[in-house]
Amino acid sequence: METLKAGSDVLFILLGAIMVLAMHAGFAFLELGTVRKKNQVNALVKILTDFSISTIAYFFIGYAIAYGVDFFSSASELANKNGYDLVKFFFLLTFAAAIPAIVSGGIAERARFNPQLAATFLLVGFIYPFFEGMVWNGNYGFQAWLESSFGAKLHDFAGSVVVHAVGGWIGLAAVILLGARQGRYRKDGGVAAHPPSSIPFLALGAWILTVGWFGFNVMSAQTIEAVSGLVAVNSLMAMVGGTIAALVAGRNDPGFIHNGPLAGLVAVCAGSDLMHPLGALATGAVAGALFVFMFTITQNRWKIDDVLGVWPLHGLCGAWGGVAAGIFGLETLGGMGGVTFMSQLIGTLAGVVIALAGGFLVYGVLKASVGIRLDQEDEFQGADLSIHKISATPERETNW
Repeated sequence: METLKAGSDVLFILLGAIMVLAMHAGFAFLELGTVRKKNQVNALVKILTDFSISTIAYFFIGYAIAYGVDFFSSASELANKNGYDLVKFFFLLTFAAAIPAIVSGGIAERARFNPQLAATFLLVGFIYPFFEGMVWNGNYGFQAWLESSFGAKLHDFAGSVVVHAVGGWIGLAAVILLGARQGRYRKDGGVAAHPPSSIPFLALGAWILTVGWFGFNVMSAQTIEAVSGLVAVNSLMAMVGGTIAALVAGRNDPGFIHNGPLAGLVAVCAGSDLMHPLGALATGAVAGALFVFMFTITQNRWKIDDVLGVWPLHGLCGAWGGVAAGIFGLETLGGMGGVTFMSQLIGTLAGVVIALAGGFLVYGVLKASVGIRLDQEDEFQGADLSIHKISATPERETNW
């Protein structure tokens, strides 16, 4: 029975890892559909190469920082318990690799390629696992302090704060340091439209992410015996709430509508195992409206050129999700309890501060040392031709 249980847990978490790995295709197509045609190839290449660099950084450095575990033992030792420790690493790697995938959408169309790969290595190797270990492994006494001071630890079941808020706030730092795309904001104060290149590809990316998210959330239980249908239904309700709120607030705009379910799912990650489905619906609805409102303000009033809106989508909705777990997770509002509002608020703010500081540190050093932005001519030509020497849709075709 022990062997059967170990094998079942390995299969369970492996399927979760594969589903979250598939979400990276969603990141790729969401970005591909949002950027202009001259940057589509770059969007696809970045996500795949960022994932590969993330794997190296997390395998050799990041996982040890977060959990104190390394893989420098024999293969026979690593295969113990059907290799559960290995597939757990694989699963958590797919979370870690979401950090550069999130950032990628904010800095699209004008970031240099190799410096971004260097940033990926530093973020996944050092910045992300530092906070991940604080929350999910109890490192540095942070969780113990929250529990003794406010009655509970920071509860973040599937990463509203640890993954999404951290990725979104790092992305904000990168976007600010990088600056806006050429021609995006005119000297007279006007805003030039850079419409999405492909709504169908944008929608495809959103759907891939949405489907994979049920692996992201449900499989965060990490064992068969801990799996909960409540997580699945809460994820569903938050997705629906985010979609409907974005539909109404975004006035039928397809870009907002397809980001609505993602906003809801980002927000429900933290408390998906605690909330009543009605609480999850409310959490998702607030997130969907928050994304539309803040994306519009960020782009048009504050003139922060965050191409995919990764700060409002992941940074703000992730932070809202951390706080929402301390509201709708309470027994008085139909939740399962075991959380406090102050722990959720302070823990979320800690993630925001660490992410912002880490983002400015990594991208600031790279900007000062090697530069992080394409030169004017390369940006005008597009990242596809200037970096990869090929376009997604050639202007000419050879007829034989």
